[in-house]
Amino acid sequence: MTRFGQNFLRDPNLAHVAVDRAGVLATDVVLEVGPGKGILTTVLAQTAATVQAIEIDRELEPLLAPVLAAHPNVLLTWGDAMRMPFGELAPAPTAFVANLPYNVATPLVLRSIPELPTVDRWCVMVQREIADRMFALPSTPAYGAVSVLMRLACERTDLHPVGREVFDPAPRVDSALLAFRRRSDWAERAPDWERIVHLVHAGFAHRRKTLANGIAMAGIATRPETEQVLTELGHDTRIRGEAIEPEGWLPLLAALTAVTAT
Repeated sequence: MTRFGQNFLRDPNLAHVAVDRAGVLATDVVLEVGPGKGILTTVLAQTAATVQAIEIDRELEPLLAPVLAAHPNVLLTWGDAMRMPFGELAPAPTAFVANLPYNVATPLVLRSIPELPTVDRWCVMVQREIADRMFALPSTPAYGAVSVLMRLACERTDLHPVGREVFDPAPRVDSALLAFRRRSDWAERAPDWERIVHLVHAGFAHRRKTLANGIAMAGIATRPETEQVLTELGHDTRIRGEAIEPEGWLPLLAALTAVTAT
């Protein structure tokens, strides 16, 4: 693992699995964050029209130089993907396939959903715990704000467990290839996405508190206003965020918006 928390993929076969699970086409522009030693980059370059690769570690330049020389369709940007405005990438990515550094995997994926509207397919290597959390079911220990947001925006298409031996160095945790695609109704939710994110995070910020208390503490609505809305929607006023289905947050947002506007 490098100073940036990367565990490099060393199995080309797994790279082919990732490309297959993402449904990469010859016309695609694929975003790869953290190309590392270029194993996945090479397979992507052989399949897609263009690979937009972002790498933070300049010490990897000698390892990536042969990949760039052999595949002119790889556009490598040196920098921190967490700070980089995705919207400035040109040509715009249509798919996101990467072996993500585990410490930034969740925020990178969540950022990519609204900031890369042209991307409709993802296949990312992440820690198994993160993969399970992203599409967890309500009222389970793994269910949280990330689960709600991912399931409101995307549909999981595949989960492929991955052994530790395919990485260099081997991580101390289990991993998985997680594939998902953007939901067909995303366009309806996109205009309200920032407000949805704010509400969902407020609902899970204090897991031991009721949803009404969490929303009040975030300043979205008062506790009486939230309890009124919950009652109107058929919920117990003592309900917690983990008991609400992803789709249930949308009428909650609409009702809170209406009651606080009066």
